[in-house]
Amino acid sequence: MADENTRMDGKEMNLTGHLSELRNRLIVTAVFFVLFFIFGFIYVEEIYGFFTNGLDFQLSILSPGEVVWLYFTMAGLVAITGTLPVLAFQIWAFIKPGLRPHERKVSLAYIPAIFLLFIGGLVFGYVMFMQFILPFLLSLSEGMFNEMFTTERYFKFLLRITLPFAVLFEIPVIAMFLTTLGVLNPGLMRRSRKYAYLILIVISTMVTPPDFIMPLLISVPLIILYEISIYLSAIVYRKRQKKHEEFMKNDQLT
Repeated sequence: MADENTRMDGKEMNLTGHLSELRNRLIVTAVFFVLFFIFGFIYVEEIYGFFTNGLDFQLSILSPGEVVWLYFTMAGLVAITGTLPVLAFQIWAFIKPGLRPHERKVSLAYIPAIFLLFIGGLVFGYVMFMQFILPFLLSLSEGMFNEMFTTERYFKFLLRITLPFAVLFEIPVIAMFLTTLGVLNPGLMRRSRKYAYLILIVISTMVTPPDFIMPLLISVPLIILYEISIYLSAIVYRKRQKKHEEFMKNDQLT
């Protein structure tokens, strides 16, 4: 009975320790988020100038509240982007004790890739918006309406286009990480290919104008990205299988 009580106390202490560690890591992440938010708040004018530099029209505001919304939105975007690698590292550090040595080394290398792919997704979405989506929409209204774009609605539409791409560009890293943990394998991704294609096309339809060509134009790079994810997952899977076979062989010899 005493041994059972000791085990229960040990489990409770272990759970308390994990929760305390998780809380501390969330606090660290929150601190970085606030710092990046302040940094973005200070440089809102420069960020705003970057996003509006190539526009042929002037954005308007209908109320002072839109200025406040713009500051918080731009600062929030900087904070999310800057905090992403910090959050990824904190998650990695939290689950590190449960990983094998080679899994720790491999998964740690994914952190900079997460940040770079997120930036790449934002850039891709922004380029598609400026080069294809926005010109297409403006061509539909040419000569028919007196065009006036408010700052809030313009940036809401822009973020609606770019942020989904930033998230979708994380597919290769997610696939490699889950393959490293043994949760995913390239065979499952190949069998799920048609469903993945359908989901990517639906997402492309949701973030683009109601046109036949535009969703296809957007979905093709995403489908290619999914195929790249399968290829990378296969590489990780083969390495994982090889290490597993070597481990089993060494275990039999001992």
